Amino acid sequence: MIERDEGADSIDRLDPVVLHHIVNTLGWPDLRPLQKAAIAPLLDGNDAVLLAPTAGGKTEAACFPLLSAMARQDWHGASVLYLCPLKALLNNLLTRVDSYARWLGRRAAVWHGDIGESQRNSIRRMPPDILLTTPESLEAMLIGVKTDHRDLLGGVRVVVVDEVHAFAGDDRGWHLLAVLERLQRVTGRPIQRVGLSATVGNPDELLTWLQGSGAGHRPGRVVAPDLDTPTTAARQPFSSSPPPGEVELDHVGSLDNAAKVIAMLHRGEKRLVFCDSRRQVEELGAALRARGITVFLSHASLSADERRRAEQAFAEARDTVIVATSTLELGIDVGDLDRVIQIDSPGTVASFLQRIGRTGRRSGSTRNCLFLTTSDDSTLQAAGLLLLWGRGWVEPVAPPPEPRHLVAQQILAVALQQGTVGDRVWEREWNGLSPFDRSGEPILGHLRSAGFLDDDQGLLFIGPEAEKRFGRRNFIDLTASFTAPPQFTVFVGRHEIGQVDASLLTEDRPGPRVLLLAGSSWHVTHIDWKRRCLFVEPVDGGGRSKWSSSGLRGLSRALTRAMREVVLGADPPVSLTRRATAALAGQREKRSGTVTTDGTVITRDEKSARWWTWAGYRANATLAYTLAAISEPDQRPTDLSIRLRPDLTPEMWRAVITDIDVALPEVDPRAVDGLKFAALLPERLAAATVAARLADLPGAREVLGERALFHLMS
Repeated sequence: MIERDEGADSIDRLDPVVLHHIVNTLGWPDLRPLQKAAIAPLLDGNDAVLLAPTAGGKTEAACFPLLSAMARQDWHGASVLYLCPLKALLNNLLTRVDSYARWLGRRAAVWHGDIGESQRNSIRRMPPDILLTTPESLEAMLIGVKTDHRDLLGGVRVVVVDEVHAFAGDDRGWHLLAVLERLQRVTGRPIQRVGLSATVGNPDELLTWLQGSGAGHRPGRVVAPDLDTPTTAARQPFSSSPPPGEVELDHVGSLDNAAKVIAMLHRGEKRLVFCDSRRQVEELGAALRARGITVFLSHASLSADERRRAEQAFAEARDTVIVATSTLELGIDVGDLDRVIQIDSPGTVASFLQRIGRTGRRSGSTRNCLFLTTSDDSTLQAAGLLLLWGRGWVEPVAPPPEPRHLVAQQILAVALQQGTVGDRVWEREWNGLSPFDRSGEPILGHLRSAGFLDDDQGLLFIGPEAEKRFGRRNFIDLTASFTAPPQFTVFVGRHEIGQVDASLLTEDRPGPRVLLLAGSSWHVTHIDWKRRCLFVEPVDGGGRSKWSSSGLRGLSRALTRAMREVVLGADPPVSLTRRATAALAGQREKRSGTVTTDGTVITRDEKSARWWTWAGYRANATLAYTLAAISEPDQRPTDLSIRLRPDLTPEMWRAVITDIDVALPEVDPRAVDGLKFAALLPERLAAATVAARLADLPGAREVLGERALFHLMS
């Protein structure tokens, strides 16, 4: 149940020293509603999800009561783990969290992949009271031979998971849950779990997910006094007024035109521009720099030093622009912003809420976002997203189904952690948490038969095949639940700039090879293929950028249905420029034959037929396979439609869909290759995992139940 008002009395439960510093060191006259409401449940030992917009004070809402509990109950050693999805976010938080800890004579430290061995040794010798880390580094502590994990982690009482929604929606969330269950086995006691989250559509389900094996056994609270209850796909009320914020939608037609608009508008202001690809970030950054704009870049393929330098310089400047992917969507502090600009459209309302939440932090300022769309299609997508936002709708967070590959990874990780694990008791390591339970027996059997595990009188241990595939660098590749295409590291002299896709180096193109990275062009002078390094020198313009995408793409059913509403005449409750209005009018005219108010449309001419479902990519992939008898073979469905046989008639249609049940789509072998740890599974189980993630069975059933209108085109 979401807590609305805990009252001021709970403040008195904070440690007096903590209260003193809140007033006298921070100079705060009062706590925010979330910070007040979190005190009682956290001091009572409840699991909790603290829900607030970006910059809503969630870190303090967790730290102040947990530090008070640490002092009152005399916790020592590493008693609080603070987990984040990004190393940059950990670095950003360390100074703040450590300053709060030092009020009580305690301290915080950070441990992740960029931390040197001397710093790790210091942590091993003198564990901090609060250890900030990632789930991957936590697993490395559990399985690493250099760390006595019982000595370092045996006193953990509480785990704080920052940006918990970012974990829950992908495989890192399954990995996180599994590692927390194993940590609980190390401590020998239940661990309090506290999640910090931005707005999500299903906060109660998110809390249950975070509790893991403790769900139903431990008390849990969702604390969100600053928010109305988010709406989900199951309930979509139409509100009379949109959420607060100044939002404008403009259609500019190209990335170069977007650069012109950004260069002309809002001079003297600090602007954060979001793009949804690294290539867009690079090209827009170079275009702004060519127009004399002070610009910085941030994305995952820039080196850590390059990103830190850009983020620090941006935080200290005023008349400047930083162009970023979703790396700056989370809570990394880049100072007070005047304006957020979105190129095209994010894929989810939740992502948009994170981004607009970057503004409006100063007293008297308002949250704002300017959308600059580069195509008619992206204008339609942005309008659909803003229509959902205007209704207060937010996507529910759902973990990916059937994570069999991570069950296999966890079994090997436990064998590394303990040396041996009993073949009859192995599932106890996860305290009964599904799917890390007896349902994984077929996976265990495959690991044994394929040589990933060896067996000695019922004791399982790491086998030769696991040593061969993962043994390099102390099994570091076994600790990460996600994968990325191989990239080459780029150096100018000894300074690392970032990484580029290997395909840029193998393309057959005339002339010198020139890259675009960090907003500048670089001539490649030498490639070290063995070490995956390349060396460059600066040149004037002409650079190209490219990165391979991984994972399944596609828009959701909710978003594509909102786009259909826009085509049918609905306008989002935002300011529309004349150009945006004209672009939407063009989309309505172009797509008028693909929509109807009370069903779906099948268009057919002499050469082709197409079913306009407006159901999203996953539902359409499911439908294309389910309707194999009348759909075009070997097609790639779109977000909006699937191709049908060109000779389809209404009679053929009715005969096929009568009493049909949906089926999981077939899987391209290349998609299986993109699943981390797929090699640990039998081929059929790996394919079944990918198929389950590609499908939207409820969405497909819903569309099949709608009336289909045939539209014959001349």
